[in-house]
Amino acid sequence: MGETFSSNLPVRRTGSFPKSGWDSTGPDVPIPLDILEEIFLNLPAQQVVCVCRLVCHQWKDVADNESFWRERCRREGYHPRNPSKVPRDWRLFYFMNKNRRNLITNPRGEAGLDGWNIIKNGGDGWRVEKPMAPHPNAEIQTNFVTSFSMCTKSQLIDLKKEGYSQAFMDEFQPHIRVSDWYAPRCNCEYNISVKLLRSNRKVIQEFTPGTLYLPESENHRWQQMIHVFKDYGPGVRYIYFEHGGKDQVFWAGWYGIRLTETCIELCPACDT
Repeated sequence: MGETFSSNLPVRRTGSFPKSGWDSTGPDVPIPLDILEEIFLNLPAQQVVCVCRLVCHQWKDVADNESFWRERCRREGYHPRNPSKVPRDWRLFYFMNKNRRNLITNPRGEAGLDGWNIIKNGGDGWRVEKPMAPHPNAEIQTNFVTSFSMCTKSQLIDLKKEGYSQAFMDEFQPHIRVSDWYAPRCNCEYNISVKLLRSNRKVIQEFTPGTLYLPESENHRWQQMIHVFKDYGPGVRYIYFEHGGKDQVFWAGWYGIRLTETCIELCPACDT
């Protein structure tokens, strides 16, 4: 899924390029800045950061310049979702988008219950089925559904294993966006809880809105639960996600809450 985000990104420089276009400590043959920038734009971003910028002052200035990363974003199609919000750091914006992905395993149930830790499997337990009502995203063709007694499942995301180092999380504290799609089958309950954890699993910040009670009359439409963690401070090493529910009619079978397309992603502030 693209390049792994490096925590060794240099501190952003706000200065302009050298006026002469040449630095005495640079290579033997001077390279015009516009040509050098074009060369860098055609190299892998990790190579620009970890190799090219270490060659000399001139190369470092090009590799650190905001305009370079803004152009790189433009060429690779990384644009702020809200055009009115301009990234404070285009290099960070680039790498956040480059490594942006859903950290939840098997979010739609296409692989059954693989990847999920079943906490409660009440009634007839969890099941995967085809959506009773079409989802706004036509690509989604499966969802989880609960039964007549409480069903809950969870995932624990290890941020270091996902490529987000401790130094990166502590310094940049990227926004953490949580999304979960839900719909009732009959009258039912829906619960969700998300926690940011330290290395010792102590909670730094959590989102636990309480039980939602949904009427059968809403079973024709999907709703989306969204929460964004921000300004949570240093120390976040894990993300714990849990959701589930049950129906309130106590019929045998699967008439509880339907869940699909669960998503947790680290993203730029201007895209949340």
